[in-house]
Amino acid sequence: MATPERDTPDFEQLRRQALALRKDIIRMLGIAGSGHPGGSLSAIDYITYLYWFRLRIDPAHPDWEDRDRFVLSKGHCAPAWYVALAGRGYFPRAWLWTLRDIDSRLQGHPDMLKTPGVDMTSGSLGQGFSAAAGIALGEKLQQQDVRVYVMLSDAELQEGIVWEAAMAASHYALDNLIVFVDDNKLQTDGFTAHIMSPNPIAEKWRAFGFETYEINGHDLEQIHDAVERCQAREGRPHAIVGDTIKGKGVPSLENQVDSHSLSKPLTEAEMAHLLAELEQG
Repeated sequence: MATPERDTPDFEQLRRQALALRKDIIRMLGIAGSGHPGGSLSAIDYITYLYWFRLRIDPAHPDWEDRDRFVLSKGHCAPAWYVALAGRGYFPRAWLWTLRDIDSRLQGHPDMLKTPGVDMTSGSLGQGFSAAAGIALGEKLQQQDVRVYVMLSDAELQEGIVWEAAMAASHYALDNLIVFVDDNKLQTDGFTAHIMSPNPIAEKWRAFGFETYEINGHDLEQIHDAVERCQAREGRPHAIVGDTIKGKGVPSLENQVDSHSLSKPLTEAEMAHLLAELEQG
């Protein structure tokens, strides 16, 4: 069972872990020849923090009743989740290199019937958040000490279903629900603010009754501090809005619309170049 042994994480160890996971994301997508690098790289610091410090989980028993739950509502960024699940021992690391193969347990979007550790199938944007709110409500009604963490993209906030679920979460005072917004400001067709601006994001969550924090989504200390504050406050659901960079860690992918998804398979030389960029920091 993975429960924090210290009040404060080893942030340097978490940074090393996040770098290792970023490398595996690039390798996965390079081998698969398709997928979504930009949003996977922007989300990995949140996911590293959760899986290597915060979540109460037992990888040997993925269906343990008292586990905390994580839902990746921005399901196209499944590579970020898969590398973490493999790193924590939910399944063999060799599975990573089968991403998107027709018979693979790791498909382009998370599937709870295929992949150990995936608590909710997602991919149709907004629906993962609705499911997370429902899980949190169910745990509340059963008086279970279970927290539900869910990650959304900023462009996902263009979906009306998100705000219906937010209204319900506030109405039912789901203080066991913590939302991470990966605000990397880009979506498949361009800058989110130019297509259908969700701004001001934090003010919207506050207006819907969420205890809301704005942070640098790549700063592990800030992530930790925000989650600690969420867990200390009762009576309201929580939102952590993280200012992030699409393609974080790989300069040639950062803040690039083309990094949303691969338009063509990477050559071995291109994959080696991206990995070298990660190494150089």
